[in-house]
Amino acid sequence: MQFFKDLSLSAFTAGFVAVLVGFTSSVAIVFQAAQAFQATPAQITSWMWALGLGMGLCSLVPSLLLRKPVMVAWSTPGAAVLASAGLSGGFSMAEAVGAFMVCAVLITLAGVTRWFERVMNRIPTEIAAALLAGVLARFGMQAFAAAQTALPLVLLMLGAYLVARRWIPRYAVVITLALAIAFVALRGEMSWSAIRFELAMPVFTAPQFTLSAAISLALPLFVVTMASQNLPGVAVIRATGYDLPISRLITMTGLATLVLAPFGGYALNFSAITAAICMGPEAHPDRDKRYTAAVSCGLLYVVIGIFGAVVTGLLTAFPKELVVAIAGLALLGTIGSGLAAALRDEPHREAALITFLVTLSGVVVAGVGSAFWGVVAGSIALFVQQYRRSQVGSV
Repeated sequence: MQFFKDLSLSAFTAGFVAVLVGFTSSVAIVFQAAQAFQATPAQITSWMWALGLGMGLCSLVPSLLLRKPVMVAWSTPGAAVLASAGLSGGFSMAEAVGAFMVCAVLITLAGVTRWFERVMNRIPTEIAAALLAGVLARFGMQAFAAAQTALPLVLLMLGAYLVARRWIPRYAVVITLALAIAFVALRGEMSWSAIRFELAMPVFTAPQFTLSAAISLALPLFVVTMASQNLPGVAVIRATGYDLPISRLITMTGLATLVLAPFGGYALNFSAITAAICMGPEAHPDRDKRYTAAVSCGLLYVVIGIFGAVVTGLLTAFPKELVVAIAGLALLGTIGSGLAAALRDEPHREAALITFLVTLSGVVVAGVGSAFWGVVAGSIALFVQQYRRSQVGSV
């Protein structure tokens, strides 16, 4: 099979790092969202089953078919919205499932009508690159901020990364991750008690459709998923030079959400952070073989879905400093490329810089994250600049 011929250790490691970063950085928020609807332990495990299989299959299958990296994740800001709205609104799990299905229909319509892709096509490459750099730069900063609480670990990882980049750059992240795991294991900093051996079982919840849940849960979930997840996700795809069928893939995530919603699959979308890890040069020097990193990531997500609590405990056993440090180091190349592309051309430089800074700020307005507002601010700046130039030219 061609996949096994193209697979490399660096690509598999990129897939593992993507899962490690994507899962451990936001699984607590997903748990909070489930608990906001009075979910039982069995239902929470079912959420992991649904989300794991959804993310895994939606990443694995199209990546194999297209031979290009397709990265799908759960909606982290969507989970935050659900956790907040669920607690304040007193919605039941049945009402929440109904809202998930309404959101899934809206995502599917966004893909079928192609309106979202048409909007993305009008965003200049420099703005998209600045958005990518702004989204990823926070992870780069967190990698070095982790030195405040784990200085020996961060120094070891940075030193290992720099030496490996000098002598064997293809396996720099692999070597850094292996040394970091060995270091924390020898120091007894792995939380082995978090691991519980049990398989995940799906729990079906019949949907209940109410107007209040549609307005308070479905619409905010749809807006933040498209603006804070799919928008930067497409920016990563464009900035890394991949030509993917955006609308068809969004339709796929909408349909997958619709099927998995009764089991806890609340919203699936393009990933940004983890996509950059699997689409960057650290995954594989040959960009035509980086799809193997996305496939590896998908396979690991499927394992998470099947084994549920076991893998959840294993991934959350890693110290948080290790997770943020390996993410930041793995993304250095992509951050640099994004900034270089964003600031390359003088006519777009100021607008791109505004996009980068607003995105990096992490500002949240009306429940919508900084990625969306970064594009809005950059687009307005670009419009004003171009309008002024046209006025001067006409004079």
